[in-house]
Amino acid sequence: MRIVIRQSVPHGTVQIPASKSIAHRYLIAAAFSAGHTVIHGLPDNADIRATLDCLRKMGARILLCGETAKVDGIRIGDIPDGIAVDCHESGTTLRLLLPFAMVSGKRITFKGAERLFARPLSVYEDICRAQEMLWQKRADSVTVGGMLHADTFRFPGNISSQFVSGLLLALPHLGAESTVLLTSAVESASYIGLTLAALNRFGYRVKADGIQSYRIPGGQTGCGAGDLTVPTDQSAAAFFGAMQTLGGEVRLAHFCDDGMQGDRVWKSYIEQLCAENCVLSVADCPDLAPVLMVVAALHHGCTLLDTARLRFKESDRGAVMAQELEKCGVRVVAEENSIDVSGGALHAPAVPICAHNDHRIAMSLAVLLCRTGGVIDGAECVAKSMPEFWQMLRALEVDLHTERDSEA
Repeated sequence: MRIVIRQSVPHGTVQIPASKSIAHRYLIAAAFSAGHTVIHGLPDNADIRATLDCLRKMGARILLCGETAKVDGIRIGDIPDGIAVDCHESGTTLRLLLPFAMVSGKRITFKGAERLFARPLSVYEDICRAQEMLWQKRADSVTVGGMLHADTFRFPGNISSQFVSGLLLALPHLGAESTVLLTSAVESASYIGLTLAALNRFGYRVKADGIQSYRIPGGQTGCGAGDLTVPTDQSAAAFFGAMQTLGGEVRLAHFCDDGMQGDRVWKSYIEQLCAENCVLSVADCPDLAPVLMVVAALHHGCTLLDTARLRFKESDRGAVMAQELEKCGVRVVAEENSIDVSGGALHAPAVPICAHNDHRIAMSLAVLLCRTGGVIDGAECVAKSMPEFWQMLRALEVDLHTERDSEA
């Protein structure tokens, strides 16, 4: 889908969707805990639908009523053997559910887009091979089989915090205590915090010694968490926070800050970018990098540090943002673990901006095009996290339409 955006000053009120990261964790913990849980405020996007579909295929009993999910948990042993589940393009779904297959003793195939399996899975592969379990990886799938045994699992903490979260969610179901030891500095530590908070709500005990060592007692079944409400998604709020810098008044309605999401720094980071050329670390908030690059381009420029992991997102985000911002006159230098963005003169792109099938690229560049005007190709990719994004921009009186509309 091609979206045409004319120069606009967004203004009005929007309601930010609920946190995708927390919703994944609540759904997964509820699905494999004894008892009943009702999750309110569930976001409707492609990634959450992928998790719901996989959990149902694994045997979970989930009734969806609008934005509310009623979940009756199952035992790990009740997961069917020999099934295939489709994660589509959701890396969170894949990385959080793979360990449940590993502790179930069943043979399960996880399918999805090829880009999904180009992203790192080495931590799980190494664990499976060390315990002589089945690990069979293809371009668009991975199959695991055999029973994971309690152990001490050592791996770097700077590849993806989702490996830590996946193991913390699944290891309580083993028969004996396990330990997770991270052998390097931890990035995106706040996401591990979200996992620990979710586990606590479902009655699981994990003993954390700082952010690099976790003891997980075995034999736990958890319990239903009753009624839960998913708080506002801070990473989604950042796009609209960036629009607040374009001169209009953009208000965020019913904003619920749980105080735990690492992306909540978007407000202070954007304030700094509007004031001066500054240096910011995205070690704990890598998903903010594309929109921060846009705000820097609109104002004084910046240097982002700890950007290496951007290569392994839905796209190589540092490289593709550099490519697309240069179409608007912005100079970007992307190094191995840092990105420099120049601020200043902008112009409308002479050719369409490409979203690279990456929702955060599309939404970040939409903010920029409100200032310059321009065209975005592949705009449908926002469905991964915020399918209502273009309607939300229209509600803020951004002048946009699909090319089909203009041809009509």
